[in-house]
Amino acid sequence: MDAEALRELVEKWIPFNAFLGMRVTELRNGYACIELPFRDDFIGDPIRRALHGGVLSTLADTGGGIAVWSQLADGNGRVSTIDLRVDYLRPGKPEAIAVEATVVRQGNRVGVSDMRLFHPSSPTETVATGKGVYNIVHAK
Repeated sequence: MDAEALRELVEKWIPFNAFLGMRVTELRNGYACIELPFRDDFIGDPIRRALHGGVLSTLADTGGGIAVWSQLADGNGRVSTIDLRVDYLRPGKPEAIAVEATVVRQGNRVGVSDMRLFHPSSPTETVATGKGVYNIVHAK
């Protein structure tokens, strides 16, 4: 799938991603960077004003899956999550958050991505890391 079509898939065709406001900032073969603008609705700890873990895991999962999808030769297949692991390393601040996802292995039926979440204002401070395993179904 070409990069523009994949960008539209993330930002417009998947209603949940559109609802959250995800924006693809970079996309190439085996790599995706997606940013999520901050909303007060994303707070999971009102005392510390930290982002909810579900918001972080959603962003990680989307990034990992799109990175795998970017490598499909036919572009018409589907990618779905088999397994997702997220390690939360520090609280997410009440500001935009981003994920960069890189494919570490892709076979015919399964792809694996590493993900790193960070705030664009502090790109060297990792908020969370993840590993995603994705099922690949090629178009017939």
